[in-house]
Amino acid sequence: MSTALLEVEDLHAWYGEAHVLHGMRFSVREGEVVTLLGRNGAGKTTTLKAILGIGPRRTGSVRFRGQELVHLPPHRIARLGIAWCPEERGIFASLNVLENLLLPPVVAEGGLSLEAIFELFPNLRERLSSQGTKLSGGEQQMLAIARILRTGARLLLLDEPTEGLAPVIVQQIGRTIEKLKRAGFTILLVEQNFRFAARVADRHYIVEHGRVVDEIASVELGPGQERLVAYLAV
Repeated sequence: MSTALLEVEDLHAWYGEAHVLHGMRFSVREGEVVTLLGRNGAGKTTTLKAILGIGPRRTGSVRFRGQELVHLPPHRIARLGIAWCPEERGIFASLNVLENLLLPPVVAEGGLSLEAIFELFPNLRERLSSQGTKLSGGEQQMLAIARILRTGARLLLLDEPTEGLAPVIVQQIGRTIEKLKRAGFTILLVEQNFRFAARVADRHYIVEHGRVVDEIASVELGPGQERLVAYLAV
């Protein structure tokens, strides 16, 4: 059994006076793909931001490779080897694809080369000189994931990577996550598309009202994924 790479214990977070996370508790083992699943407003994205120290005030414990992160600033956390692909993608619209890829700093050895990135995302090779504003939504998402793969980070936080994308692009993102797992990356994935999540993840944490209410391994899911549907169906 792999050791825990990320351990979150009794994590609380506030936006101003709004108490958003109420004791989040979960772990991610090295080499796993783990999802945080839940309805809108459950606290999934806030959890990613709290891990990175971005945005909300937080208390509790977040340990990465045994090191406590709660009192570290975001730039120190990122340089430990944690990379974030935000829901809004956050690419630099005025820069072209190559410039976007080369901009993030390398924080550790083991990042993917540009050639390896183009093998994962052939579309990007063809669009190297295209500005971010000229890319389709799917190409923007590919670029947002691709640029963090150069950095050497081994824990990838992916926030809603399939949102608003065509089914063929969703399938490509799924294949990419599977390849990254085989390459040794660890992924914490926030998703609302539980059918997608069930295909790519090892385990799922169900989040409601800022806390984890259940943990489900993918091997435990029945053909109809009834347990997930019970939690997530509107």
